[in-house]
Amino acid sequence: MMEIYSANPTSQQKLANTRATTKVAHTTSRVSSWLAPLAYLLGRHFLIPSFFGRIKIIGQENIPTTGPVILAPTHRARWDALLVPYAAIACQAKTDLRFMVTSSECKGLQGWFVRRLGGFPVDPKHPSISTLRHGVDLLQQKKTLVIFPEGGIYRDGEVHPLKPGIARLALSAESSQPDLEIKIIPISINYSQTYPNWGTDVIIRIGPAIKVADYSKGCIKQNAKSLTSDLAKVLQQLSYQESEITNHTLVEIPNS
Repeated sequence: MMEIYSANPTSQQKLANTRATTKVAHTTSRVSSWLAPLAYLLGRHFLIPSFFGRIKIIGQENIPTTGPVILAPTHRARWDALLVPYAAIACQAKTDLRFMVTSSECKGLQGWFVRRLGGFPVDPKHPSISTLRHGVDLLQQKKTLVIFPEGGIYRDGEVHPLKPGIARLALSAESSQPDLEIKIIPISINYSQTYPNWGTDVIIRIGPAIKVADYSKGCIKQNAKSLTSDLAKVLQQLSYQESEITNHTLVEIPNS
C-alpha cells in the first residue's frame, strides 16, 4: 500500500475541477458486492483472530460513520492493510473502504482481488491526473479513503516524514465542493514484534479527526504544509503512547 504523491501545486484547482479522460478504466476503484463482505467476514472472524495474539483498539469513537473520510495510518507491515478495515468495522464505521496502492500491486491475480476490494493504483513516480482526480471524486462521493502518509513500510517504530500528497488531495477536494467537510483520521499501528508472526500483539490508536476545512483558506501550498505538519505531530504523539506494547501491558482481548 502506498501514499499518493502530489501533482504540481499550481495545478490543484485543475485537479479539483477538471475530469481526466484517459486511462479512467485503469485508475478507478470498485468494491465487489460479494467478495468484499466475504473478505471482511473471513478476515475479522478467522484470519486476524487466529494469527494475532491480543489486539487493542483505542479511540474508536474518533472514526466518523458518515461523510468523506481519509484514514491515515502509520505503515509498519503489510498486515496494516487488513488491520485498518478490522479497526473500522470494530468501530462500526463504513466498510466500503478505498485504498490507494502502487501500480505494481494491481497486476495479475493479486490485482484482480485488490481492485475488487476497493484498491486503485497510483504510479508513485509519475502519478496521472486521472488517478488523482479519482481520489477527489471518491471524497466528493463521501467515501472513505485509506492512504499511508509515510509512503513505504518502516519497521523502526518511528514516524517518518510524511508525503505532501494526502494534504493536497484533501484540500483539492475540499475546495471543489462547498461544505464537503473532509476529515483526516490519524491512526497509529504498532506490533509487539518487528516482523509480525503468529501470536504477535497489536495496538491500534485512533486519533481525533483533523478537519480539512480548517486549512482551506489562503495559499494551498502553505496550507498543505501546515496540514501535513499537524498530521505528523498527531501520529508522533500516538506512536509515542504505543511504547506500552513493548512492555507487554496490553489487557484487552476484543477478538476473543
